[in-house]
Amino acid sequence: MSARKFPILLVDDIPANLEALEGMLQSETRTFLKAGSGTEALQLVMKNKDIGLILLDVQMPDMDGFEVAHYVKSYKPSSLVPIIFVTAISKEEKFIMKGYDRGAVDYLFKPLNVDITRSKVEVFEKLYLFQRVLLDSLAENEQVNSKLQRFTNIVAHELKSPLTGMISLVELLLEDERLLVLDGIPEYLNLLSNAAMRSSEMIDHLLQDSKVANAKVVVEMVDTNDLVSEMIKLLFTTRPAETIIHETLPVFQTNRLKLQHVFHNLISNAIKYNDKQTIKIEVGSIEKERFYEFFVKDNGRGIKEEDCKRIFELFETAGPSTESETATGVGLNIAKMYVEEQDGKIWVDSSPGIGSSFYFQWKKADSNSNN
Repeated sequence: MSARKFPILLVDDIPANLEALEGMLQSETRTFLKAGSGTEALQLVMKNKDIGLILLDVQMPDMDGFEVAHYVKSYKPSSLVPIIFVTAISKEEKFIMKGYDRGAVDYLFKPLNVDITRSKVEVFEKLYLFQRVLLDSLAENEQVNSKLQRFTNIVAHELKSPLTGMISLVELLLEDERLLVLDGIPEYLNLLSNAAMRSSEMIDHLLQDSKVANAKVVVEMVDTNDLVSEMIKLLFTTRPAETIIHETLPVFQTNRLKLQHVFHNLISNAIKYNDKQTIKIEVGSIEKERFYEFFVKDNGRGIKEEDCKRIFELFETAGPSTESETATGVGLNIAKMYVEEQDGKIWVDSSPGIGSSFYFQWKKADSNSNN
């Protein structure tokens, strides 16, 4: 594979100046595009998406350098290409500031000093090559992540298929009246069914985390009140419940998928570990300087003090869940990971027999667009 070259666009209406500038900067690591007018320069910019630097003469007849720079910066594919103005007009501050306003990153004044010109171009060449290495690395990582996601999907399918069959078989056996009268058989079948369902749910958790982790991060406006309300409607299907959703829940820009996962886990746990006739859940937030501090409170069984930190570790649970619900010990660990990506913390205050209050911090403005 050949080494990557640094493409430079030279713009000057005098051919001799173009030849002299190319000769001054000539190197095996560089390629040159040359334009004799502003119009020609813009055409080359639109045809060549990989330009690393533009050396642009200010004083040209058809379109001056300031106007060319304005169009280059207005065109999205070239908006980040650095421009160095080359001029013999003036070194006055007012003139120089006009160039910076049009998008210039530096100036070179005629007659050009060879050493200064070369050193400035070398700086931008190093930045360009470093940026390209990073972009190549990101593209390679995306390919690897895509392959891992496909592999995860295949493994999840292969693991879940026999579990689904096992659960169905156990359900059929539990309907057989001849087996129900045998001592201990129904109990063993229920244990087998619960174990299979727990494993199936664990696979679902891990698969969901893999999808969220590998999804392109989309930072969008999220109405937390709507998000929580929809989730409560989805999760409360049969059991009677009283819910309080505070009006203080914010509307802000963040990663919806990850915030949704945290709330889903906390609210579903409030249902799973609740043995009261009527489930009570309260959701709200407190605005801090850098974070929103969210809370989910319930009237469930509560958690022992010695277990309050342990439950956030992988495969740890707060004890047996109620009814037909299963507990995997995966969801809270994933929630903790997402909260820590926001530089936040997640914790619980709980009293056995009274209920639990889960708190977590989430950045007001999600700047972590690479997560």
